[in-house]
Amino acid sequence: MDNSTFSYTRQIEMKGLGHAILTGETLIGDEPFAVLLADDLCLVDDGGDNVLKQMVGLYKQFRCSIVAVEEVPMEEVHKYGVIKGEMIRDDIFQISEMVEKPATEDAPSNLAIIGRYILTPDIFDILRKTTPGVGGEIQITDALMQQAKAGCVLGYKFKGRRFDCGSIDGFIEATNYCYKKFY
Repeated sequence: MDNSTFSYTRQIEMKGLGHAILTGETLIGDEPFAVLLADDLCLVDDGGDNVLKQMVGLYKQFRCSIVAVEEVPMEEVHKYGVIKGEMIRDDIFQISEMVEKPATEDAPSNLAIIGRYILTPDIFDILRKTTPGVGGEIQITDALMQQAKAGCVLGYKFKGRRFDCGSIDGFIEATNYCYKKFY
């Protein structure tokens, strides 16, 4: 930690994840960066690389924005950004469509975006031009869809297990899992 520097910025108004990311532009500058949402706990059982390290390896290979995805039951797609894409290999999709919190019948798949992103800095210019979407918020999903149309955004089915700690059931499941695994 001796060679670490920590900085933060605050999102004064709650205008969506896209807006929150945009508030960090002055700290990030013109570099690729990661976004980790605290309500998603991702664990790797086999001693392998954590999800972010897996994604950094992919970024080094593909040099484009990457979102972590996992299959969810169709009745839960309305809670997530959902992707559709061409499978490049069994765990990577080149995204052709993204929809934020679709109705079940409008979902392009059951591949949901979870709270791990690696973004390229051009996302800031796109976010500045992104109009409010679902819930009247600036959605990162809408900005990423624009980025996908202009270039490349990948969806990555990560190795590991995710717990949705933003829900009571998910938080209890994560707590019980960690208790049994680590104590």
